Amino acid sequence: MQKEQEFVDRVYDRVDVLRGVTAERVQDALTPVGNGLQARLERDVLVSERSGLLAALNAVDGSLCFGRIDLSDGAAHHIGRIGIREDNTDHTPMLIDWRAPVARPFYLATGHTPMGLRRRRHITTEGRTVTELHDEILDVRDRERTGFEDPSGDTVLLAAVNSARTGRMADIVRTIQAEQDRIIRAPHRGVLVVEGGPGTGKTAVALHRAAFLLYEHRELLAKRAVLIVGPNPAFLSYIGEVLPALGETGVLLATQAELFPGVHARGTDTPRAAAVKGGAAMAEALALAVRDRQRLPEPGAPLVIAHDDGDLVLDWEIAYEARQAARDTRLSYNLARPHFAFRIIDALTAQLTERIGADPYGGPNFLGPDDIAQLGKGVAVSREVHVAIDTLWPPLAPEGFLADYLAEPVHLPAEDAEAIRRAPGEGGWTPADVPLLDEAAELLGVDDSAERAAAEAERQERIAYAQGVLELSRGSESFEFEDEESEVLAAHDIIDAERMAERQEEADHRSAAERAAADRTWAFGHIIVDEAQELSPMAWRLLMRRSPTRSLTLVGDPAQTSEEAGIGSWKEILDPYVGDRFEHVRLGVNYRTPAEIMAVAAKVLRADDPSFEPPGSVRSTGEVPWVRDAGDDLAGAVARAVAELTPEEGRLAVIAPRELHEEIAAPLDGVAAGAEPDLTRTVVLLGPRQAKGLEFDHVLVVEPGRFGTSDLYVALTRATQRLGIVHREALPASLR
Repeated sequence: MQKEQEFVDRVYDRVDVLRGVTAERVQDALTPVGNGLQARLERDVLVSERSGLLAALNAVDGSLCFGRIDLSDGAAHHIGRIGIREDNTDHTPMLIDWRAPVARPFYLATGHTPMGLRRRRHITTEGRTVTELHDEILDVRDRERTGFEDPSGDTVLLAAVNSARTGRMADIVRTIQAEQDRIIRAPHRGVLVVEGGPGTGKTAVALHRAAFLLYEHRELLAKRAVLIVGPNPAFLSYIGEVLPALGETGVLLATQAELFPGVHARGTDTPRAAAVKGGAAMAEALALAVRDRQRLPEPGAPLVIAHDDGDLVLDWEIAYEARQAARDTRLSYNLARPHFAFRIIDALTAQLTERIGADPYGGPNFLGPDDIAQLGKGVAVSREVHVAIDTLWPPLAPEGFLADYLAEPVHLPAEDAEAIRRAPGEGGWTPADVPLLDEAAELLGVDDSAERAAAEAERQERIAYAQGVLELSRGSESFEFEDEESEVLAAHDIIDAERMAERQEEADHRSAAERAAADRTWAFGHIIVDEAQELSPMAWRLLMRRSPTRSLTLVGDPAQTSEEAGIGSWKEILDPYVGDRFEHVRLGVNYRTPAEIMAVAAKVLRADDPSFEPPGSVRSTGEVPWVRDAGDDLAGAVARAVAELTPEEGRLAVIAPRELHEEIAAPLDGVAAGAEPDLTRTVVLLGPRQAKGLEFDHVLVVEPGRFGTSDLYVALTRATQRLGIVHREALPASLR
């Protein structure tokens, strides 16, 4: 153990040096460097790169080194959360990143297939101190013994599974199992579906896959970013420290409610409304509603437009021809609108030309091209003409369009329209509205021609200014070398006005993830979706727009589908986008839920599907789940059970129907009924859908008879140690 302690000390010494050097370079870069454009540019790049490295180093937790592999040829490699090199000329690896190919035998080697190893060592540390060693002998011919041999090879895994929870997910980098490693290191391209029951480590595998892909495809994914979509804010808070602990800070974590820039949907829908909004039929309904906004005057009732040279008449025929021409461009609504406007202006100009230039004796029109162009300009700048165009084809923004649509839904069955009908401003945006906003934005498009013209004008001004600076530079240098040929390079010899102007632009120091969060059209390098079975068809349309290369990892369990709009079938989700061109893998080992609890939870699903087989649990605790009748005092019975189950270390979750939270929370000290639970508190109160993806040492389920089958299955499988059930109403048949 002394040698391992010496090595760990060296690792931390090296990290301290790296931190110091990085911080010093960032500080140096911030020192004033004069007014030179090139110097400022170099400073900006350096600050961005070095501060990112410093953030990654500071994010990695205390257990930098957690393993060692001894090869049959006598070589040995230490494995850690990040890679660290020696401070020598050839930069020899001191600590090998767990994602490097040479580290893979640490996770895959067995006695049957040792992969060139004779020994695998697990190192446990607290801070910088080595506290435990566990050796696995992989080569039976190896006679060396250290006194730290682990006959079963499962000690480290079971210790991690049994450890007290903190309210934050920990990484599993020390205990990745072979089936998990194969998924983590699967190829980057294409769609990978990872299915697994409760406690199989689906989420942990997905997060470690994100870290691996960022390591393996750093250049691509650093530019395009990785998006991780979770089911709710509590879940994102729970997993938020995993990737930073692995040295990765450039990932965007978001719920569905956060996937439309500028909108954070906090409203709520009824289950029926959410199901209608999430249905595939909404895409066609919205598309038809957008077409409805392209109006025509009533036949026989044209729009009469006042003009200095006499009224102009915009009738059904003119508007119809202009609308068809605009639609034929196949552009989105706002981008096609200028084509409609140009056709209207041309038609009205022709009308005016014919009236003013007509020969009363039937001869040719006496207006020349310049006269006609002048008339056209007058029509084009007429406020009344633009009011008429706006009446027939108004400019639309997604938020305004959708608010109007929800106030009066069309192109839906009457009962569906009534389910989603909402007065403008009522209740705010909901998570189910976000895919509809994105669909509307896609249908409408953005006519940014004015912004682009303004930007180009500003660019030309910068170029003109830079040209003036260079001309001054040329003039100031010419008199010094009138009588001799100078070999001194001047500013205009090494840079032109356009490049000089470009360097005056402010650098964007935001990370790729930060830029992606603000850009609805961003194409991510890879997308990971947790609880993927819960997303609606409309939500999938949104996500697939964000992944034109179809590089995705989808994680979930159809048996846990609880949202009415959820699809719950991988084929139904993916068939519209990739057909059957996806890889499907299943995790079959439950590392979280003890066998005693899993036996109870399995009965719930077997009541609907007698053939259901849950994932096999790796351990048994001897703690049998219990059920208690609360009688007339539900809150009191819950309070007594909480007092019994609250651990000295770890976390307790009370999972109850949302409508009972106020009643249950009243007698519990420090427990609040709220939408955003603090998972770091010893006791938290949750609804069953808030508990998705989370785990706790102990769980108390209240009134299971009010839960749907999937919600109850989720609630019963959150505990790592003990499970209790309290009820006042009748129990489900599966729990009697």
